[in-house]
Amino acid sequence: MFYIYPNKTTNHQIFIMKRVIVDFRKLTPEILAMLVDKYPYGYDDDQIIKFKNAQNETVEAVEVRTDDTIYLVKVSTKLEISMAAFEEDDYDNDDYQEPIVDLDAKKHLDEEE
Repeated sequence: MFYIYPNKTTNHQIFIMKRVIVDFRKLTPEILAMLVDKYPYGYDDDQIIKFKNAQNETVEAVEVRTDDTIYLVKVSTKLEISMAAFEEDDYDNDDYQEPIVDLDAKKHLDEEE
């Protein structure tokens, strides 16, 4: 969801985009694919955004955008490993909205059976 506010002085509309902070546990293949597209060789320190969360803790994240949403994906070692190993063919279209952690667990269960 995003909001449109009219700007009375310029008669233009201002779009306020939805902002979502994503932890590795909630990372979907769709967002991971956007990260790999934007940062095909990984991300540099100057591409990391630092901010304070509600608990006043410093959070480091990288940004990807869709038409209506800004995703801030928290930086971690697991994120870097997932980006390096990502292959779109590893996921079905139905899987693109599920967190990759859940998909990996499901995959391991299927292999054990």
